[in-house]
Amino acid sequence: MAAAPMDIEVEERQPNAPQWIFDGSIPQPERARLMDDSVAAFKTVFDPEIPCDIYELGLIYRVEIDADKFFKVAMTLTAPGCPVAGELAQQVESAIGAVGGALGASVDVVFDPPWDQSRMSDEARVALDMF
Repeated sequence: MAAAPMDIEVEERQPNAPQWIFDGSIPQPERARLMDDSVAAFKTVFDPEIPCDIYELGLIYRVEIDADKFFKVAMTLTAPGCPVAGELAQQVESAIGAVGGALGASVDVVFDPPWDQSRMSDEARVALDMF
């Protein structure tokens, strides 16, 4: 049996919002719940050098959720030489593991496109006095 196609969630995106890709078999109400719960999970992970969570910083680029609710997360870092890159990826995997119904997660740290301050939310800008 062939897997259901992946759908791309399309909506007006904030600068910090990742691209959401869902398996076609996941109903819309479940997609909304998974998004909300995932965002809450991402917001529990903080960059150790910046007093702001990784979601508001715009470090999460893409979230793919398959039919089994296994998450594949593509994220970046504020600087390629970040000494806690591996730790942040593990923290994201653990945080997503707390999302109801999640089978698990894998996190890929990417540097393309490079992160810049334009990815930050207004909340992050206020928290960091960067207006």
